[in-house]
Amino acid sequence: EVQLVESGGGMVQSGGSLRLSCAASGFTFSTYHMSWVRQAPGKGLEWVSSISVGGNRNYDDSVKGRFTISRDNNKNTLYLQMNSLKPEDTALYYCSRGWGLGDNRGQGTQVTVSS
Repeated sequence: EVQLVESGGGMVQSGGSLRLSCAASGFTFSTYHMSWVRQAPGKGLEWVSSISVGGNRNYDDSVKGRFTISRDNNKNTLYLQMNSLKPEDTALYYCSRGWGLGDNRGQGTQVTVSS
């Protein structure tokens, strides 16, 4: 069974930083592209960033230069370092298996940025 468990969310002020983690199990993590997606209140699911099996990274323009996606295949863990956070980054953040929106997501971790 695929399991993705996100953690690391919280409430920060504008300009602050957070590091999200996603512990993966139930599949061979190193052989899958992985992504982060988010859902703001009242809005649809939005792709944030993806990292390929080989370590290539892609970011939505709204987070480019502020967020960094990474992975540790030895720990089966995906990360998202978020710097210079803005109120518009407030959302429920999900780890997702695959490129883009992916095919499996965890329960999410809430990020709230106050102005």
